Amino acid sequence: MSALNRIRDQARIAVDTESNSLYAYRERVCLVQVSIPEADFLIDPLPPAVDLRALDAVFADPAIEKVLHACEYDVMCLRRDYGFVFNNLFDTMWAARILGWPRVGLADILKERFDVRLDKRWQRYNWGRRPLPPEALAYARLDTHYLLRLHDVQMSELRRRDRLEEAREVFAELAQAEASPHGETERNGFWRVKGVFDLDPVGRAVLRELHAYRNDEARRLDRPPFKVINDQTLIAIAQARPARLDQLRGLPGMSGAQIDRHGGNLLRAVARGRRAAPPKPPPRKVAAPEVIERYERLRLWRKQIAAERGVETDVIISNAALMVLAERQPRTLSDLDGIDGFGVWRRKTYGQAILDALH
Repeated sequence: MSALNRIRDQARIAVDTESNSLYAYRERVCLVQVSIPEADFLIDPLPPAVDLRALDAVFADPAIEKVLHACEYDVMCLRRDYGFVFNNLFDTMWAARILGWPRVGLADILKERFDVRLDKRWQRYNWGRRPLPPEALAYARLDTHYLLRLHDVQMSELRRRDRLEEAREVFAELAQAEASPHGETERNGFWRVKGVFDLDPVGRAVLRELHAYRNDEARRLDRPPFKVINDQTLIAIAQARPARLDQLRGLPGMSGAQIDRHGGNLLRAVARGRRAAPPKPPPRKVAAPEVIERYERLRLWRKQIAAERGVETDVIISNAALMVLAERQPRTLSDLDGIDGFGVWRRKTYGQAILDALH
């Protein structure tokens, strides 16, 4: 029987992925691990290897439970690269958080529960390389090998503590996680660089040109932009606005090699920015004082509930959902419908307490 047929015949499978976000301009899924009770499979999705779309029906099948750890990133990557739809997920990290476990990282859990130690040296490995060394494959296999056993432990505890309905609601939300589609960093991406709002208008125009040059160079080299020139260096150049190569020396990140490699292009970008019209900042939403006051009351309520349960505050409800509640100021339980991150279980469990805190 083929690996795919064996996977399709399971009631539960464990899944993980490895990507190359630290090593490529456009990251992609480079390895998929799937475990069933009697076997572990390492699936190579890079051409000319397996067509990963054969797993589409498995991920979408509500009769097959997919067990992952910290699944949001995996779901986003697989959805972005292959358009997969996900149903019936179980996230062992979120289960641990809902249960109030003190450590929720997979390495910590495997060590505490199964006396298994993961080799952390492989966490930042370039999974886009081929061939993958045996040590990397052994590490990748362990990422899913124990997840089904962990699932059984957590499922039993979730049921015993009457937390399964809560967990199912969280898992269903995670199944909808989406990443931005593949695409080059847009020209306005410089507004997300830390420190941009500390620059004067000319400095922002210069930063826009520097950011565009870095993005073009990263795409040409197939490297992450931060590995070409980091954000701190872009800000420093935008502040200094050098006109000569020697003026680049001493700026953060501007080693001799970086100056040789990028110096001329950086100076030209600075010159373009000096001549350009300053960019208009994007609109920034500022909440009204009364909204902030309601938001803080909700945060205080959430902090008390989290302390009583022994969990982190965002397990109760996210900051984003709290802000929507503070803005809408619902007055009845029916007013709580349709708020992202505030599903049926949360409305049933916390709805009246939230209305009381708001009013």
